[in-house]
Amino acid sequence: MALLVTFLWSTSFIIIKWGLNEIPPLTYAGLRYVLAFLVLLPFALNKKRIAEIKSIDQSNWIKLAALGFLFYTFTQGAQFVGLSLLPAVTVSLLLNFTPIIVAVMAIFLLSEKPTRLQWIGAVLFIAGVLIYFYPVDLPPGRVLGIAVMTIGLIANAGSAVLGRGINRTGKFDPITVTLISMGIGSIVILAAGITFQGLPYISFTNILLLIWLAVINTAFAFTIWNLTLRHLTAMESSIINGTMLIQIAILAWIFIGESITLNEGIGMIIALSGAVIVQIRRKN
Repeated sequence: MALLVTFLWSTSFIIIKWGLNEIPPLTYAGLRYVLAFLVLLPFALNKKRIAEIKSIDQSNWIKLAALGFLFYTFTQGAQFVGLSLLPAVTVSLLLNFTPIIVAVMAIFLLSEKPTRLQWIGAVLFIAGVLIYFYPVDLPPGRVLGIAVMTIGLIANAGSAVLGRGINRTGKFDPITVTLISMGIGSIVILAAGITFQGLPYISFTNILLLIWLAVINTAFAFTIWNLTLRHLTAMESSIINGTMLIQIAILAWIFIGESITLNEGIGMIIALSGAVIVQIRRKN
């Protein structure tokens, strides 16, 4: 299920690139996640869900709000802005350094210590990423984009650890976690987008793409992702999320016509091997 989610998110890179030609990044991100929130809202209008929401104490409200800011306002906002300033492959490269940051944070915050084999898998994964993009050729004048994605990278790692901490207890239904965190984070980013970038005219094609992003790639995918976090450690989920590197390359080859070189192919195989090694302990 986690791999299905990452595939949907990989297609988002291409769809977002198309939409950014017409819609400013922050407004685009805000519209996507507010629409997704509205899609999920009817699922909260039942006695069981309402009772669960009412039972949330102040401490957990703070955690859910923090998850909303980290995962939606900062991580997703940075990704949209980053894609407007940098090539998709550069954004993907920067995001794929998340696992190492997550691993270190999870040790101290979640007491989840990766095994030696998992560390080897993580290092192997990062090595594959570096080989895939070697030599890294960042276009000049993209310092702002890199700075934005650095913020997104840190927020992404923080949200992975916090999301794991919330979901591993099994106290709240994944829909509840997704609904509350997405509602808080999306409203903030949409308000910022409309305030600073405005609300432009959106063509019918981009409206359809926006609906797809909101319903399938967001409302559905993020709920399933929160469900998987009940069973996967923060590091494991982050590594699986990192396989988007391979998926994005394949999708770009199919839909954009970007060929995969021998160097890139070797890097993808090494990265995929690292992702598999990280999962060995869980299978045993």
